[in-house]
Amino acid sequence: MAPPISPAVLSQPHLNWLFLDLNSYFASVEQELRPELRGKPVAVVPLMADTTCCIAASYEAKAFGVRTGTQVGEAKRMCPGILLVEARHEEYVDYHHRIVEAVETCIPVSAVMSIDEMACRLIGRERPLLAALDLARRVKASIREHAGPTLCCSVGLATNRYLAKIASDMEKPDGLVALTPDILEAALLQLTPRDLPGIGARMEKRLHAAGIRTMKQLLALDREQMNTTWGGMPGEKLWYWLRGEDFNDAELEHQKSVSHSHVLPPELRNAEGSYAVAHKLLHKAAMRLRTARLWATHIKLAIRYAVPKAAATSQHYSGIPQSAWSQGLSIIECQDNQTLIEALKKLWAARPVGPNFEKPFYVGVELGDLVPDHLHTLSLFASLDPESRRTRLSGVMDSLNIKYGTDTLCAASMLLAKAAAPTRIAFTSIPDLF
Repeated sequence: MAPPISPAVLSQPHLNWLFLDLNSYFASVEQELRPELRGKPVAVVPLMADTTCCIAASYEAKAFGVRTGTQVGEAKRMCPGILLVEARHEEYVDYHHRIVEAVETCIPVSAVMSIDEMACRLIGRERPLLAALDLARRVKASIREHAGPTLCCSVGLATNRYLAKIASDMEKPDGLVALTPDILEAALLQLTPRDLPGIGARMEKRLHAAGIRTMKQLLALDREQMNTTWGGMPGEKLWYWLRGEDFNDAELEHQKSVSHSHVLPPELRNAEGSYAVAHKLLHKAAMRLRTARLWATHIKLAIRYAVPKAAATSQHYSGIPQSAWSQGLSIIECQDNQTLIEALKKLWAARPVGPNFEKPFYVGVELGDLVPDHLHTLSLFASLDPESRRTRLSGVMDSLNIKYGTDTLCAASMLLAKAAAPTRIAFTSIPDLF
């Protein structure tokens, strides 16, 4: 029988979530694997080229201003001694699993948010502040012991997962911050709206249009105003979260889109080659869709064309003057290849033509407005059998591709792109399939 809980423990603030964010994860893994990189400025890159971008930077490189998204040529200028390392996604996935195992020696992982973020729900005697802080320290020590001494993390503790994520961002690297109810408002007022997860450039512009530029103004909104500003339920959820409520709606927690994009190699920068790559990207996205038990109701195709400077609407980060085109199409709820390929063909036929649209160098495919399996409804215009047969066929293809490689069984139209669009590590997923 467990001893009774003391009055001192009962009087402590109680927390519900522990959020863990690995610091400079890809760069830290490289420094763990290669001791000669430790203590030095390191940038992880998708390939060795000055025109590409850094996908991760060590804290030694960040001290010079190098960040995720910094062009490699610019990173070399900012930090002359920077060491470039080509990304090895298999290693990052392997270490991800090691870290999950290390965390679970202390507490079960409730949700893997991305390859370098995870959340754990606190229960019972883990919830009082001092116990939660002690648990967080043990998690940090377990990662160092079982995964490697260079792998440090920032941990946030709070009454809901959203605030715990905010807390994990407040002190880096190797931080530990608890946002307890008694300090919550004061702590949030030290931030800007852009510091909040989910508020990017577009949402910030929307907030500015509504006259909201500070956290004080944002926190002053009532629930209805927040709902209106965000355009629905996400605003209402945020209103609860910022007040410490552990408000959750499982139907809104699923992934909202799946996308893949690729810069074409020179030999595929034509109509036939770019379509083959688009088809391959769709094939990869559809596999992810089915693995996550999701159904798409929208598909989008994006193409960027290399054009003369005088005709360019913008410049790609690689320096190529470009003209961009994209178009979306609503589709019935589906996850099978045949339906998705038919939709891709319609979008492909709608692409622009003319002298400025003859040199595609980038394609992207996105499956959006996703519906989780438990909310999926069959089309009123299709019988059960055809949909079932298409889904089973796609499932069989997935099984073979997972076992023998993603290109084992595919449509003939993507054969030209067989070596193109290789798998890259994604911050928001752990690509075991690929």
